[in-house]
Amino acid sequence: QVDLVESGGGSVQAGGSMSLSCAASGSGYTYSSGCMGWFRQAPGKEREAVALIYTGGVTTYYADSVKGRFTISQHNAKNTVYLQMNSLKPEDTAMYYCAASWGSWFPPTPNAMDYWGKGALVTISS
Repeated sequence: QVDLVESGGGSVQAGGSMSLSCAASGSGYTYSSGCMGWFRQAPGKEREAVALIYTGGVTTYYADSVKGRFTISQHNAKNTVYLQMNSLKPEDTAMYYCAASWGSWFPPTPNAMDYWGKGALVTISS
């Protein structure tokens, strides 16, 4: 069993910044086995990939809507990924879920992920 524990989230005004982190533990999983990162789901919308990092930490995926504003990074020893979110917009408001997969799916889709965190709520006010 692999557990993904998220931290961060909360409320901030538009234009502000926020960071999320996700630590993986259990069953020998390391993100270097595949990919790990963040999806989000806003009310009434489908879950979408936001940012993921792949084996070796060289390849990353960003949704077009967050490119240039969000940055994903990793800490190998801690088996943790981070998401720095800048220039936040009201449309970034959503539940953000950490996800991990043994495979390197590109582009990533929710169905391809093997493990999920419980989610962290991000609310951006205008």
